[in-house]
Amino acid sequence: MTKNKMTKFAEMAAYKNVFQYTFNELQKSPFPLKGKWGEKYFKNNNPIILELGCGKGEYTVGLARYYPNKNFVGIDVKGARMWTGATDALKNKLENVAFVRTHITMINSFFEANEVSEIWITFPDPQMKRVNRRLTSCRFMKEYSNILKEDGVIHLKTDSNFLYTYTKAMIKENGLEVLFDTDNLYQSGIENKVLAIQTFYEKQWLKRGISIKYLKFAPGKKKEWIEPDVEIEHDEYRSFSRSRIK
Repeated sequence: MTKNKMTKFAEMAAYKNVFQYTFNELQKSPFPLKGKWGEKYFKNNNPIILELGCGKGEYTVGLARYYPNKNFVGIDVKGARMWTGATDALKNKLENVAFVRTHITMINSFFEANEVSEIWITFPDPQMKRVNRRLTSCRFMKEYSNILKEDGVIHLKTDSNFLYTYTKAMIKENGLEVLFDTDNLYQSGIENKVLAIQTFYEKQWLKRGISIKYLKFAPGKKKEWIEPDVEIEHDEYRSFSRSRIK
């Protein structure tokens, strides 16, 4: 671990807006804010919105600035990246922002059933070879459906045609309601300041001329989920790993 990462981790340990709980800690005692985020942390009854795989937290913090009457929680396992957004929120005194450092597979350990209003999934790894690790797979949809309210929605913003196509197939197979769908966001004619927030990776893809795909859909409260049986062409540009993008 580099000295810079060690410094960031040490700083975040003292941040009031960052929560870091290991699997072992959660086995010993439940997360204290589960089901009580509004009451105990945000001190209001405003809607709670998550960004999964938040990275540096650009979207989490950007959304919080646009919507002071809503609460936002960024979730990622990479603490060194999260430090950027958490620090920004503290410096700008954004009281409607928090961050949780954990694996997304553990999301139900941090939020109670029907506690969340919306979920944003921004530029995740498409996991082309591992279905169960795709953040829009049925495995994860079960988790999201539990913590989302009855009328909760999911937003997917991605550069990957593979993930976009897969997610549309998953939505169709499970009869979910599509609220918005475009395979070229910035040529779609939609005027929405929220969709114009750009993450670090999104800016890199746009520079390469790659179109941004966006889906907004409602998962409802399904009890059974069916994985789509579909062949999807892999993204050719994915031969370049994200780590090589500067």
